[in-house]
Amino acid sequence: MNSKTNKMSETETTKNSSGVFMIIIFLLLGGLAIMSYMWSSKRTELNSCTNENLTLKSDMQGMNDMMQGYVGNISNDLKKDFKNMLATYDKLIAKDATQADSLNKQKEKIMTLLTELDAAKRGGRLSASKLFKMNKENETLRDIMKSYVKQIDSLNTLNIKLTSELDVTSTKLTNTTVERDTYKKDAEEKTDLVKKGSKLQAYAISTEALRMKLNKTTEPTEKAKNVVQFRSSFTVSENTLTSAGKKSLFLQIIAPDGQTLQARSGNTFEGDGGTVAYSDKKEIDYQNQSVDVTIYYDLRGEGTPKGNYKVKIYCDGTLIGTDSINLK
Repeated sequence: MNSKTNKMSETETTKNSSGVFMIIIFLLLGGLAIMSYMWSSKRTELNSCTNENLTLKSDMQGMNDMMQGYVGNISNDLKKDFKNMLATYDKLIAKDATQADSLNKQKEKIMTLLTELDAAKRGGRLSASKLFKMNKENETLRDIMKSYVKQIDSLNTLNIKLTSELDVTSTKLTNTTVERDTYKKDAEEKTDLVKKGSKLQAYAISTEALRMKLNKTTEPTEKAKNVVQFRSSFTVSENTLTSAGKKSLFLQIIAPDGQTLQARSGNTFEGDGGTVAYSDKKEIDYQNQSVDVTIYYDLRGEGTPKGNYKVKIYCDGTLIGTDSINLK
């Protein structure tokens, strides 16, 4: 009984395995059929694209043949554009040397295209399609150049006329340069006027030599041997054009021998004409109104020879008043 049952189980297992194998075989055949169809479809599309590509190449060759008679003129115009752009970049570099590196990079691109154009023309490889491509690059480079012109010459001082040929006559450039220089000179003159108008003045200057009395007070003297101190009093003028705030006033006393009296050798400041030695200084808070000022200079045992002493008053490095005193 058990033997018969085992044989039936083996038969059923065999039948089940056969069914599974059949299903797998059908699936593989179906997949193969689908892949064959897709391959055939893609091959058809590839053949179609290949034919279209051949047609386009044929059309392009026909267009090149048709345009052959115009290639020479077009290439000459393109070459002229390249050369005009190079000339314009030279003018821009002369105008603003700080951007020379960037401008020279653009010049190198143009010169590369110009060399490529000449080589293609000499080798008989210049076609309409190549000219079209180079013309597109020319337009891109032209737009870049326009941006540099606008950036560097925002006041239109170069007045470069950007035509299709990028041709600027030397006469117009010369006229524009003269006009620019005129405006520049006018601006400088107006700046000088404003600077002069904002300059402070010291007036009512009174410089005295002082001697020491027995009660330790001082009084004016004309005798050189008695002088222990100089005193210079003056008024700083009212001026609404100059800036308000802290101002440094410098007193310079020049002895008869031409030497400036100084408490320390390092007492100097930078003036309009260079380094200036000073005797003493004073800081004031200037609020655009007239200010009375007195500056003292102590001799500290220095000898004072007889003769004429020149006195100069400076404000922030600029001479604003002079005086003199004679000692006997």
